[in-house]
Amino acid sequence: MLTITRVLYDQIVEHSRADHPDEACGVVAGPAGSGRPERFIPMLNAARSPTFYEFDSADLLKLYREMDDRDEEPVIVYHSHTATEAYPSRTDISYANEPQAHYVLVSTADTDGAGPFQFRSYTIVDGVVTEEEVRVVEAYA
Repeated sequence: MLTITRVLYDQIVEHSRADHPDEACGVVAGPAGSGRPERFIPMLNAARSPTFYEFDSADLLKLYREMDDRDEEPVIVYHSHTATEAYPSRTDISYANEPQAHYVLVSTADTDGAGPFQFRSYTIVDGVVTEEEVRVVEAYA
């Protein structure tokens, strides 16, 4: 299960909406080994595409060095889908290289009649996608 604060949830959704019609992407870092998302880090979609996202390699290297210096790890890796449901594509699955991370997808398309977006979380380990419950809290206990 992914437990996330309302503030972080809202930041991810807002970033996804702001970058529409292109896919948005980013990371939420947290203390190494804690599994707790704390620091929102929106990234630039270097592909600038409505159907694909790509982290800029220089930005990603800088981010990983910064997280290492702060004893953090990526707790959430997120991106948006602009025209399809919030489910990992084959490309998303092939790029999932953080087995401890939660992969959050936000769809900015109304694909299920449930409203203007979907916010879903998955674990992706060795190509196996497992959807998990998302619990939004005001603050961590």
